[in-house]
Parts: sequence; C-alpha cells; structure tokens
Amino acid sequence: MKIAFDAQLLLKPDLTGIGRYAENILKNFKQQTYELELNVLVGKHEKIYLPAVEEYKKYGYKIRKNFGCSGVLYKLITAVLPLPYHIFFSKDMDATIFFNYIVPPGVKGKKIVFIHDMAYKVYPETLRIRTKIWLNLNIRRSKRRADKFITISEFSKKEMVKYLNIHPDNIEVIYAGVDFDIYHPNYTREKIESVKNKYHISKDYFMYLGTIEPRKNIVGLIKAYYKIKEKFFGKQPKLVLAGKRGWLYKEIDIWIDKLQLNRDIIFVGYITEEESAVLINGAAAFVFPSFYEGFGLPPLEAMACGTPVISSKVASIPEVVGDAGILVDPESEEELYYAMLDIMQNKELANMLSEKGIQRAKKFTWENSSKNLLKVIESVV
Repeated sequence: MKIAFDAQLLLKPDLTGIGRYAENILKNFKQQTYELELNVLVGKHEKIYLPAVEEYKKYGYKIRKNFGCSGVLYKLITAVLPLPYHIFFSKDMDATIFFNYIVPPGVKGKKIVFIHDMAYKVYPETLRIRTKIWLNLNIRRSKRRADKFITISEFSKKEMVKYLNIHPDNIEVIYAGVDFDIYHPNYTREKIESVKNKYHISKDYFMYLGTIEPRKNIVGLIKAYYKIKEKFFGKQPKLVLAGKRGWLYKEIDIWIDKLQLNRDIIFVGYITEEESAVLINGAAAFVFPSFYEGFGLPPLEAMACGTPVISSKVASIPEVVGDAGILVDPESEEELYYAMLDIMQNKELANMLSEKGIQRAKKFTWENSSKNLLKVIESVV
C-alpha cells in the first residue's frame, strides 16, 4: 500500500497546534510494510524551509516536492478553479491524508482529512473574514470529497455532527499525545534558572502557553491576575505569556495598560518546545482558561511536566485534564482568581495536582495516536 501525507504545514517556520500534531504523528508513524510519501508544494519563498521537511527521510518517508506552485497560490486557485491535486503529485496513491481541514480537488485514491475543531463556526468573530469565507466554502467541498474524517476529541466529533451534519460513523477520534523526551519533570534547577534569566523572569510566575488571541481568554486571565496583584500588594508571582500574537491581540495590550500590569506580565513570544517545557517546569501553575479547544495540548504537556494545571471546564479540555487539574468556568474571573490563589496558598493541593497530572499524561502517547491513524487508513483502503 502507498500512503501519502500532505505535509504543507511543515513548511511553516514556527509550528503551533495543528502543525505540531502533524509533526508528531509523522515522526511516530512507524511501520515497515507500506510506502510512505510527504507531499509539499514549494514556492520561491518557502525553499528555505525545505530542510525541515527533508529531515523526515530518516523516518522512512520519500519527499515528493513540486516547485511549480506554492501552497498559498494553490489554495487561492482552487478557491475558484478545481485544479487537480494529482497534477503535482503521484497518481497511484492508495490513500492521502490531509491534516488541515481541507481535501483539495482531484486527489487520487482514498482521502482522509483531519478536522480539529469547529471554532470557525462557534467563534467566527475571532477569525479574519477571508479565513471564515475560505473555511466555510472549502469544508463543504471537503465533505463531498473525503472518504473518512478524523478529529482529536469526542467533543470535536459531536461538534462536527452538529455543525457539519457528518454521520458519526464516518468520524474517528484520535487524541494527541505527549513527547515525553521533552515534556517531563526532570529539568534541573540550573536549567530552569538559565532559561528564566534569558527571558528576564526573576521571580515566581504563573504561565500561559498558546496563541495570544481572544478565543484563548487572555483578557479573563489578565483580570483574574489583577485581583491576585491587589491581594498581595505587588508581591505576587509574575504572569508569563508565551506564544505568537494572533488575530485581534491588541485588546490584550489595552487591558494590560488599563490595569497597569506592564511590569508584572512578561511576553516571551514564540519559544522552542524545549524552552517551553523548561519554563512550564519552573511555573507555580500553568493557566489555560480558553473558551474553546478542539483538544488542548498545552495543559496536557504541562501535566507531563508535573506542573499544577488550571484550565477551563468547557469544550474538550475536561476530556484531557480529567481530575488532574483545577477546572474553572472561563467566563468567571472569580473562579480563575480563586484557583490561582489556591495554588499559591495550598502546597499540598499543588503537590497532589502535580502527581495526578504526571500519571494522567501517561495515557496520551504519540505512538498510540499514530497506530490508531494506521488502523483508520487500513480500514478505509
């Protein structure tokens, strides 16, 4: 059997959410029976990122590159003209897997597509207008083209049934996993202090990791943190926000200025996975009060590090965190404030959550995720 993966996501310089999911699935897709290929359309400005894709040769993939059209240009063309995918890549694939919502036109063999969440339906105000239009148009087309759909939580499966009217029997759930070589509780104090110094973090701190955008409820976190500052008269831990700034982030800056928290909140921007893991290890708690998640990988990775987790009790997050973290209503700044306060004042609670988190995280492995994907492919083909 010949299996191809659309690897366009790997040409991005800084992988987040979906890109990291694809990366870890591909690295752990270990089998000796089938021929594996990665497909990438490489534009002029994307050639510098090709070495990141070429690295996958060591995992047993053949890299099929096409320099005639960039991924962005192909996306624009297929919005109005059904330019066949097979023109650029092999026509004799038994199955092609697409990680990012869309099945393009003219794909030979079986088509399997990941749809990670329904945020564009539930929180359309948090997306650019052109992104909403593109998703609405192309996911309808993907419904007709796909032979199987995969999503990343039971919650997201229910959302797909609700919003896309896809029969549940045609949707498989494959959870994300943890890279335990990176996310673990065994970093030394010296390593933690070294990374803290790099980002000018001189005190204890709470930490958030993810895209800096409205759907992640950063404003709610900032307001809850302000209450912590008021209680401790400026002697509270810092708040570290890690991740790329996303759509509509300026409201976050407005609230930081309004509450005069510029000296208390530290933006570290996009950081490597290892630095993320080190900083999570050093945090008093990992706080992730998102309004909506298809899965919620950052809280899982924080649990693997043994850091107490405070997160939302909505969407998919309870599936991931279970009873190994404090779950709060993301609409309630009071609940978030008291959860952060509990971690600060109750060492026994913090230790219990640390131990529970480590054990809970062990249930989620990328090896299992990749094995489950292979089962889906075999069942479809």
